[in-house]
Amino acid sequence: MNLQKDIRKLRNKLSCLPWRILSKVKLYEDKGFPIKYITEDANWAIKTVGLNIKREIDIIYPGKMEIFTNPSKIIKKIVHFGSQYMWLSWGAHMSKENKFISTFFHGKPEDGEDIKIHIEEFLKSVPRLSKVITSSSLVEQRLIYWGVEKEKVIKIPLGVNTKIFVPASKSKKDLIRKKLNIPKEAIVIGSFQKDGIGWESGLKPKLIKGPDILVETLKILSKKGFPIYALLTGPARGYVKQKLEENKIPYFHSFVSKTEELVPFYQSLDIYLITSREEGGPMGLIESMACGVPVVSTKVGMAEDAIIDGVTGSISQEIDPYELSLKVENILNILQERTSQFETIRKETLKFDWKEIAEQHWQKVYKDLI
Repeated sequence: MNLQKDIRKLRNKLSCLPWRILSKVKLYEDKGFPIKYITEDANWAIKTVGLNIKREIDIIYPGKMEIFTNPSKIIKKIVHFGSQYMWLSWGAHMSKENKFISTFFHGKPEDGEDIKIHIEEFLKSVPRLSKVITSSSLVEQRLIYWGVEKEKVIKIPLGVNTKIFVPASKSKKDLIRKKLNIPKEAIVIGSFQKDGIGWESGLKPKLIKGPDILVETLKILSKKGFPIYALLTGPARGYVKQKLEENKIPYFHSFVSKTEELVPFYQSLDIYLITSREEGGPMGLIESMACGVPVVSTKVGMAEDAIIDGVTGSISQEIDPYELSLKVENILNILQERTSQFETIRKETLKFDWKEIAEQHWQKVYKDLI
């Protein structure tokens, strides 16, 4: 893994070097837009965030932002890396005439030796950064505790397209469940993520995402007599599916290629469940709430920023299946008492619309650097 990382860094260095030289001798000028947002090729959260910010910036402040996956030619611009991993792979090799920003979503030394080394490397790079953006209060406090200047750390949450992610009427919800062959009496609990190692079947669990905690929580609820039905999306869910089958918990799994294809899956849920040991958001937190679905979550990512306990969901202070199962039971009881709860949940997510999030990026970060 370290050899692959070193090779990638060398390749990036060699990719940047000619353009830096040409710029120095006045034979090259970057005539593009002033803000360059750098994403990965893979179609996952980092790319989604960049595309949504760009779409809204283009509406409010046209002609200001471009998206790149290869930043080697960028000179004298504002360069926003959508993840700290891309920043560490490219930043040291790019022209120092740029102004650099990096988003830092998640990670703590306790997550493993590789993560610990990565964080140490990131902290050494911070003096080269104009701003560090993070999506949650939890990670914001963590970065400041690690010694990142408070003025440099900007908290801007992940967003959601509230025009696409909307609640469904009861009749539409019933219709979606019927199409998915979900029993009428089922309590449908959603988990939309990648929680297996690799991109194949995912039989080996990616424990940071808590697939073991997810299965144990559902098992406890099922043993208590709740008619649990797991609705899964995302790649590499083999471990979860295997364990659900072993415990005779029914489920449906689908892999969607476009974000908007997730909407009917959210709309069919009773509860969205996050059992991760570490998160940056996740996206599912805000997307489910925008669809009027309450969220039960471990104390990770944006959970404490977004969830109003007992109103829009509940937070487990411990990464413990039994405590999570009790939180799920409590939310189910609340839903029985308050049939219009989805309207309250939906209302609380409007402040996370991508239009608002893009404006925060402009006002808190980009405006002063241009």
